[in-house]
Amino acid sequence: MNSLNDRPQRKAALIEFLRTIQRPDRPIEAIPENQELVESGLIDSLALLQIVSYLEETYRIDFRERGVNPSDLGSVGAILDLIERGGG
Repeated sequence: MNSLNDRPQRKAALIEFLRTIQRPDRPIEAIPENQELVESGLIDSLALLQIVSYLEETYRIDFRERGVNPSDLGSVGAILDLIERGGG
């Protein structure tokens, strides 16, 4: 796995990554873990592919094997839960 060993560290790293793909007119500041990312307009639906790539590279989650479930990527909390499950 990655050296990001606890949820606060993983959350900080995830938010830092999300800032690189955020919509320019909707800057990401403090995000509640349950805030929907696409529905709230913070990212667009194409950014989900970038999130998948980030999770594959950073946490070795194999989406080819498990498939992509949009609900796993809908919010910061859902993404963190997915990471903690190891993608399984």
